Amino acid sequence: MIQRKNEKMEYSIRKVTIEDYDAIYELWNTTEQSRRALNPVDDSRTGIERYLKRNPDTCFAAVTDGRIIGVILTGHDGRRAIVHHLCVHPEFRRMSIAERLLSKAEEALKGEGIEKVFGLVFKDNEPANAFWEKQGYSLRTNLNYRNKSLNTDIPTGE
Repeated sequence: MIQRKNEKMEYSIRKVTIEDYDAIYELWNTTEQSRRALNPVDDSRTGIERYLKRNPDTCFAAVTDGRIIGVILTGHDGRRAIVHHLCVHPEFRRMSIAERLLSKAEEALKGEGIEKVFGLVFKDNEPANAFWEKQGYSLRTNLNYRNKSLNTDIPTGE
């Protein structure tokens, strides 16, 4: 099923549960950009279950005919939030699904007292960077993102 940009489609947005894991993992694997953001520990069923237990009210799925076509995972530490994953199936892009998911997550975060959100986007993912810019997310050039893997199964990145 290929959707057209202006074609009307019914879908709902609901909270993500661990029962959605297989469908979400399959969705993440529909695009190269999402696949390369995954790691075998944090994005495993156990890792996502742990994440959802900490963030039960800030992660959402877009669903049509029982099929998950978009997902956003957001969480916070009590003061700042991060968008860890935002993905819409390629067949359903350009239908404002990502915008609706992001808006729903931002609303939930604000409801939990969070006033600032950030996300990480690969520099070479031009469509995603354009999306985030359009949503009002500014590019921070005065920071270096640093990470350290405490588990040898998690790649450190480039």
